[in-house]
Amino acid sequence: MRRREVLAALGATAASWPLAAWAQQPDRTQRIGVLINRPATDRESQAGVAAFQQVSQQLGWSGDRSPRIDIRWGENDADRHRKYAAELVALAADVILASGTPSVAALQQVTRTLPIVFVSVVDPVGAGLVDSLARPGGNTTGFMLFEYSLSGKWLELLKQISPRLKRVAVLRNVANISGLAEFGAIQAVAQQLGVEVRGAIVSDGSEIERAIAAFAREPNGGLIVTGSASVAVQGRIIALAERHKLPAVYTQRSDVAAGGLMFYGPDRVDQFRHAARYVDRILKGEKPADLPVQAPSKYDLVINLKAAKALGLDVPATLLGRADEVIE
Repeated sequence: MRRREVLAALGATAASWPLAAWAQQPDRTQRIGVLINRPATDRESQAGVAAFQQVSQQLGWSGDRSPRIDIRWGENDADRHRKYAAELVALAADVILASGTPSVAALQQVTRTLPIVFVSVVDPVGAGLVDSLARPGGNTTGFMLFEYSLSGKWLELLKQISPRLKRVAVLRNVANISGLAEFGAIQAVAQQLGVEVRGAIVSDGSEIERAIAAFAREPNGGLIVTGSASVAVQGRIIALAERHKLPAVYTQRSDVAAGGLMFYGPDRVDQFRHAARYVDRILKGEKPADLPVQAPSKYDLVINLKAAKALGLDVPATLLGRADEVIE
């Protein structure tokens, strides 16, 4: 048999094992699979994996009890997600930690029994990953990045920091199915604020350069940079927004630290800490179906005053007063 056929056969066998079997093998080294939707160079994801390992050690998973951790990086590519999902299941992981909607969706195509704990998923019910937040059902549970209705807040903040705003381009990657729900929530708020919203699908640098240059030909525009778009073009949007004088709100804190104007969202790294506790409970015998999906209780606002000055914006004092961090 070829290697691919062997992996497929092993994956099919692992997917058929009952959940109880995973928790009843105390004499063997336990194994945790990790599938991240971002590149291996992504610092926030690296910090998340480190936080996950740190909390795991605090919970007693160290020394002789230290599980083997197999990490795969999807790099925002659907083919990679499918390939690595099959690999991790074939490796007979006891639990798989999955970051991002594409990672979870790829894993569920391979197994419906092996426990999956997710982070950084926007709309797990709408995406069909769980039955409900309170009772996920099946083999999957985890931690929502935020409720998709929060997406409208990005537009409200952008209008506050740039009152002349009339048009907004929402940048996203079509591979992330949660983008439709985000876009719908933004459109609902746009009608109230009198702002025209346009979708912009991005997957590579040349594509986004053309899209932003064309959008910037008309005045009073701004950008909402969703997480999937930011990953796809690796920070190039920040330079383009500055070049074309477009105020932008980002959904990744690292983008503002790198020179972007404004961030609003949860602490992504902290979700990995919470995920470690769920993985611990599953390794001790609890079922994902009985662990409710949880949403963040706190969201941070970060404003980069240097970026605001470069765009010719005077940040309202009320907005500065609400900020959790101001970068000078």
